[in-house]
Amino acid sequence: MTLTGHSLIAGQIVAGVNGTILGINPATNEQLDPAYTLLTEEQLKAATAAAAEAYPSLSTLDPETHAGFLEAIAGNIEAIGEELITRAGQETGLPAARLQGERARTTGQLRLFAAVVRQGDFRGVRIDRALPERTPMARADIRQRQIPLGPVAVFGASNFPLAFSTAGGDTASALAAGCPVVFKAHNAHPGTGELVGQAIAEAARDTGLHPGVFSLVYGPGASIGQALVADPAIKAVGFTGSQAAGIALMRTAAARPEPIPVYAEMSSLNPVFVFAGALKGDVDALARQYVAAVTGSSGQLCTSPGLLFAPAGEAGDKLAAAVGRAVSACAGQTMLTGGIAASWNAGATALGSAENVTVVGQGMAGPTENAPAPTIFGTEIADFVGNHVLHAEIFGAASLVIRYSNVAELVEATNRLEGQLTASLQLTDEDHPMAAQLLPALEQKVGRIIVNGWPTGVEVGHAMVHGGPYPATSDTKTTSVGTLAINRFLRPVAYQNLPQELLPAPLQDDNPWHLNRQLDGVTETAEKTHATL
Repeated sequence: MTLTGHSLIAGQIVAGVNGTILGINPATNEQLDPAYTLLTEEQLKAATAAAAEAYPSLSTLDPETHAGFLEAIAGNIEAIGEELITRAGQETGLPAARLQGERARTTGQLRLFAAVVRQGDFRGVRIDRALPERTPMARADIRQRQIPLGPVAVFGASNFPLAFSTAGGDTASALAAGCPVVFKAHNAHPGTGELVGQAIAEAARDTGLHPGVFSLVYGPGASIGQALVADPAIKAVGFTGSQAAGIALMRTAAARPEPIPVYAEMSSLNPVFVFAGALKGDVDALARQYVAAVTGSSGQLCTSPGLLFAPAGEAGDKLAAAVGRAVSACAGQTMLTGGIAASWNAGATALGSAENVTVVGQGMAGPTENAPAPTIFGTEIADFVGNHVLHAEIFGAASLVIRYSNVAELVEATNRLEGQLTASLQLTDEDHPMAAQLLPALEQKVGRIIVNGWPTGVEVGHAMVHGGPYPATSDTKTTSVGTLAINRFLRPVAYQNLPQELLPAPLQDDNPWHLNRQLDGVTETAEKTHATL
């Protein structure tokens, strides 16, 4: 594909007149062509207006055409081939193997949502049949379905140039819900964004959809993002990024004449709790697994474990020593941008300078300017509980080992934590009574609890939750990964006593879309509801 260096609005290439930006290779600090032109707020309105025009047709699209659109996007992304992997690697410093896996995840979740669209359960059809003879009051015929909210603004994430970016989870789930997407490209990987944006636009064109179902816009990060969220055509926001940026978008969305939901995934420390029984096994292997989770992708994962609680005493000392050995063998990996590397250095310096914090172990700096040495720090649980500096997220390969004496201390520390995406428990059968005391506190703080595993590597499926209490996410009831993510972009509408010819297809008696539906409170298959009604 040819990179144009411009926004893609409703299938048309649009040159911005608000300056330019260049992608930068973080491994070499080399500037990458082409320069990308930035839109003005006035130019942005063309994208949001086109999305509003596309909404009526996309929101009522039949399931087969709708699913085919998502599958066409997946196929087009795969058809780009190695050009996509090469460009993404140049713009992020991520290795090809990681990016190939991320591409597979991106196309896989698009196809998963295509299956969701075909099955149709997300439409939430409920029918309460009329009971004209009921006393003392008759019941009207009432039918309910979920409808798409409207155009959605999606922001690309810095750390996942594919899976949480242009055609990533937020875009896939919004399009699957029937919501047009205006995508704000991440300025750190503009070429990657354009390649995928072209694939989505081509899929819309080949499927015969209104071109406004998707637009890719480039602009100054803060101003164009705020303008996008403030635009009255936008009805919801999907965001993955820093807490400061997420909160800024939330404030803008709340201050609108018509406030809208912001589904922001922001910061998380992802605590790991090691129980005594787990230390009777291979401590060196446990330490290596922990360090691998901390340092993988240079620690630039939203589920990277930033805290590890280990028992006090000799067994915990052996684990700490093993962690020190494991991390000392690690070299720093190139981080996504120079700015992220500088932020990591500032955070690691602040943590290392905090009172009663020591260095458990440190690796070697990597071969590039933006590849700092991974570092594991240590402290006692009383110091952790009493010092909020130790609760700050460091985005990158750094973590804090905290020594505890009993489960009461773990419960107190958990209660002091902010909301988190995950918590992981390393244990054996003998630790179950102790873990049972901790679980109620964890349920109030995290979205996913893991036993004898590590939080990195988020399965895209039906049961996954990638969310959690604030500030892990802005809405604790939602997930940004898995098929449940579609619910963020839907709302219920009830239809009372409407004639059949006025009812939307999912609610008509003959069930033309062959949906499973709830009839008088009982779930019925498509075949049974057709026969009953």
